[in-house]
Amino acid sequence: MSIDLHTHTTASDGTLSPTELVKLAKDSGLSAVAVTDHDTMQGIPEALEAGRRYGIEVIPGTELSLESPEGAGWIHVVGLWLPEKAPELQKALDWVIEGRANRNHEIVKKLRKLGVNTTYEAIAARAQGTVGRPHFAQELLALGVVSSVQEAFNVWLGDNGRAYVPKRKLTPQQALPILKDIGATSILAHPFALNLNYAETERVVKDLRDLGLEGMEVYYSEHSDADTKAYGEMADRLGLLWSGGSDFHGSVKPRIALGKGKGALDVPDELLEKMKAYRRSKGLPV
Repeated sequence: MSIDLHTHTTASDGTLSPTELVKLAKDSGLSAVAVTDHDTMQGIPEALEAGRRYGIEVIPGTELSLESPEGAGWIHVVGLWLPEKAPELQKALDWVIEGRANRNHEIVKKLRKLGVNTTYEAIAARAQGTVGRPHFAQELLALGVVSSVQEAFNVWLGDNGRAYVPKRKLTPQQALPILKDIGATSILAHPFALNLNYAETERVVKDLRDLGLEGMEVYYSEHSDADTKAYGEMADRLGLLWSGGSDFHGSVKPRIALGKGKGALDVPDELLEKMKAYRRSKGLPV
């Protein structure tokens, strides 16, 4: 069977509730799904309860945005098997969320200066959890400012967008030791998003490994066959676990299906068994 170890719900910027996502995973024939909302653990209790209800394994997780080396793209790290209580991680997430709230208000100010008639309250009403850029994109679409969510990011909200404001991020030196201390397994998400060639990517991943990174997403919706092969070989050279996931968000990313990505993604459940064996070898719960 297949698994999906990178998904998002309404606790961050997805469009399905944790319960709805877990039910979809069951209906899609997956044997396990990880709920990995951005910088929050808010949706985990509901997801775990839904897993018990629908008879599917749910792995509690989160996705952290970290500072990247100069010249690199995004570093996102997924933490899997978060414990029920993780005060050290929650403190770090609270700091990130405080920065995100400030950022959101700055984006509203920029949009209004650029002639977009909106308010923070209108955008926040679109979110059931953390307010993020996808909710701004939905507002711009509803106002007729753009014709698609992608256009909203390309023109207004992306890194080169007219209303872009940088987000507050943890450093790898902060985040990876926290994940280790709480017994989570740390996975580099979508390594292609570093926007580096394979040799440059390997140097960055090696540095992350030396800080405590334990695995990387070999399988991912945006990875080509060549990427999958190269990242698998890279993970093996660096002694890292293989992982994979769709990065499912629901209707805000309509081309990405749960467990299938753009249609060809297939993350084998043997990867999960290898992760569990690794965790057992370290005396960690699975």
